[in-house]
Amino acid sequence: MTIQTSKPTQNPQGLQKHRGSCHCGRVRFEVELDLAQGGSRCNCSVCTKIAPVAGIAQPAQFQLLSGEAELSSYVWGKVSERFFCRHCGVHCFGRGHLAEVGGDFVAVNLNTLDDVEISALPVTYFDGRHDNWQAGTRPEPWPILG
Repeated sequence: MTIQTSKPTQNPQGLQKHRGSCHCGRVRFEVELDLAQGGSRCNCSVCTKIAPVAGIAQPAQFQLLSGEAELSSYVWGKVSERFFCRHCGVHCFGRGHLAEVGGDFVAVNLNTLDDVEISALPVTYFDGRHDNWQAGTRPEPWPILG
């Protein structure tokens, strides 16, 4: 007898499908990510305030399952549009374009994934405060220099 589990299945590229949602559950989505790659943080003024840990996916790896009408968005700068549940206020994901991450992307707030323990993931840091995307990520936060 074979017992089926609900554990995410992994494909050859290391991608696993994960489900996520806002706090109240009105916004639900699926995303394929390789969580061995961890997440990233950014020190720009928006990310500093909302504190997401982002997982970057290609647009084809993301599917909004429900709640499109429940989303509100915020655009700041040139990089992305961020989407929030208009009821509970949780930042679920953003969409944008940045050459340094491969062009078009969806940045999922890993804190909204149902099956992930954030403290177990490696986290790297972007210097968005200084628009220093070309520097890539680093393993510790950028120093606050103003």
